[in-house]
Amino acid sequence: MASENDIVALFKAADLCARDPERVARYLVAKGYEERYEAALEVLKDLSYRQWRDMNPEDTVRFFALRMHEAKIIKSSPRKIIVQGTDWRYLNELKRELKA
Repeated sequence: MASENDIVALFKAADLCARDPERVARYLVAKGYEERYEAALEVLKDLSYRQWRDMNPEDTVRFFALRMHEAKIIKSSPRKIIVQGTDWRYLNELKRELKA
């Protein structure tokens, strides 16, 4: 399971990709993850790295919980999973903190 530090690092990396794709593309080439700077830059600019701030995580949990419930992978209803298994305070605080 991911730690709080892992989650913060992931969100900060996504923000960096959105804010400075040229820098990230240079890093990817320097580390050998991609040979072509232009290709790395194009991918970074095409992907919506800031979109996580606008999406509703509860809708995502509801969607996947419903699919798993329909497939009989889980017994709990999507509503029960959301009520008992989610706490958005951390994510909301992180969004506010990263805006600054």
